[in-house]
Amino acid sequence: MATVVTNKQVQLKNYVDGFPKESDMVVSSDATINLELPKNEPGAILTKNLYLSCDPMMRNRMSKKYEGAYMDSFAPGSPLVGVGVSKIIDSTHPDFKKGDYVTGFTNWEEYSVVRDPQFLTKIHHTDVPLSYYTGILGMAGMTAYVGFYEFCAAKKGEYFFVSAASGAIGHLVGQFAKRAGCYVVGSAGSKEKVDLLKNKFGFDEAFNYKEEENLKATLKRYFPDGIDIYFDNVGGKMLDAVLPNMRLHGRIASCGMISQYNKLDQTDGVYNLQHVIFNRLKILGFTFYDYLHLYPKFYDMIFPLIREGKIEYLEDTAEGIENGPAALVGLFLGKNIGKQVVAVAHD
Repeated sequence: MATVVTNKQVQLKNYVDGFPKESDMVVSSDATINLELPKNEPGAILTKNLYLSCDPMMRNRMSKKYEGAYMDSFAPGSPLVGVGVSKIIDSTHPDFKKGDYVTGFTNWEEYSVVRDPQFLTKIHHTDVPLSYYTGILGMAGMTAYVGFYEFCAAKKGEYFFVSAASGAIGHLVGQFAKRAGCYVVGSAGSKEKVDLLKNKFGFDEAFNYKEEENLKATLKRYFPDGIDIYFDNVGGKMLDAVLPNMRLHGRIASCGMISQYNKLDQTDGVYNLQHVIFNRLKILGFTFYDYLHLYPKFYDMIFPLIREGKIEYLEDTAEGIENGPAALVGLFLGKNIGKQVVAVAHD
């Protein structure tokens, strides 16, 4: 006889305006799930969700403000959706079998029935922690790889700056830049994070942006000869301060603007755009979804670095799906150091 169990979910309660709160989500134990698929339903899989990724883009999907920008909004009363790692516990799909591990977009719940698993990828390399597929081997790592190697094309000796440098993407791309022979500076929001950047991740310099009254002058102090490459995770005032500090033919890779997502009516203005012309800058806004075809190339580069201990990777893990809302909101409070992950279950 099939087993029916409670399927705890994190659901969106209401659409969010302004700063997200834990109360904008609800942890529900109302749903149940049958732990065996109907045999007359071919092409489906049943997963036990192990790890869920907290990503700033999920905030945008909690609002109607960004509807149609690049992903649909979440529906109130339904589970949040994000990148996850899952184990298949039943399958009627010929390409997936019980015991396989998969990664891709999944509901924020303990178990999921996936009737169209074409957007899930089977995990073949299990000699690294499975949670890595939410970060360094997932969206964060791929975003850092694409922005740095495919667009920035750094040269040895160039001057590199990254904002939100202790976050999931920032602490990786900074290390990529060091490996390429760049001079690397990062900004973060606390002394603890600044110390990590310099002492654990090998940055040449780092500063706490919250302690700086004049960001333009701060950047001039750290980059007296200017910035060749800026990897932008925050937008707003930091981006505006960077522009006049860029060198001729500089590049700006923009993959996130977390400082702006919770602005109710008017986002921060960027007033120094004339420097795009003066210094003949290249600016690329991008998401990793446009570069999924590069995953094999990315894996060929990143797996040896992980296995040989040549890259530092930091996870901030919240235990239990019931702690998912606090972990997600914590991204916008700067509470996480490294990649924020929710551990739903341990295999």
